[in-house]
Amino acid sequence: MAEGPRRRWGWPRAGKGGWIPWLVGWVVMRLPHLLLLLVALDVFYLSRIWPDFEALAAGPAPVSAYIQQHRVEHPEEALHWVPVGRRGQSATVRRVVMASEDARFPQHYGVDWEAVRDAARQNWEAGHIVRGASTITQQTARNLFLHGGQNFLRKWHELVLALALEWHLDKDRILTLYLDIAEFGPGIYGVEAAARHYWGTSAARLGYYRSLQLAATLPSPRRHNPATRTAAFHGRLSALRQRVQPFP
Repeated sequence: MAEGPRRRWGWPRAGKGGWIPWLVGWVVMRLPHLLLLLVALDVFYLSRIWPDFEALAAGPAPVSAYIQQHRVEHPEEALHWVPVGRRGQSATVRRVVMASEDARFPQHYGVDWEAVRDAARQNWEAGHIVRGASTITQQTARNLFLHGGQNFLRKWHELVLALALEWHLDKDRILTLYLDIAEFGPGIYGVEAAARHYWGTSAARLGYYRSLQLAATLPSPRRHNPATRTAAFHGRLSALRQRVQPFP
């Protein structure tokens, strides 16, 4: 009685290698169908989070996925966010952050393949992750549309959304959005909130040295910022002063 259903569904008989070889064979035989299903699910997910680029191209920056996540994960923590747009950001802070985070931002199309190659080589030589290669566009896509976490699927979505941002928006707008939503400390999002919190001024009045401090904050804003002034913060600040010279 038991052998009929086992043969009908393709289950292996006793002494024929067991169920593990059968399962591997089943997966291999159906791999194209499984891949097609995964692609369909991924396309469905992207369609659910796909932004309205016409709305994104003008007006104030929207509430980012990171800000939404912060409200859920840190409800007890005050949240400071004041999007001000292009006119509320000094030319100095825009130039300093761009030179610090993504010097080839004006030239690439969302992904800096030269930076990817250099980072891969350095990480391989060090035996662990010592630097990343995310562009300002990729960081903007991640902050706006995706939640925290590091995995291949998230990096793939970040890449797709970054390319879409570059297709629909100009560089000036992408940089503006980035500076309006980037995290600069615990619950501090955007250069305007950061300028008010740390120095009691506006982002439109930020000069070279304060802009450098915000740029030095970006890699790990909750721990190393102008308020904590840790050794790591000072080390990065010193390195940036050597690399990013004052603008005329």
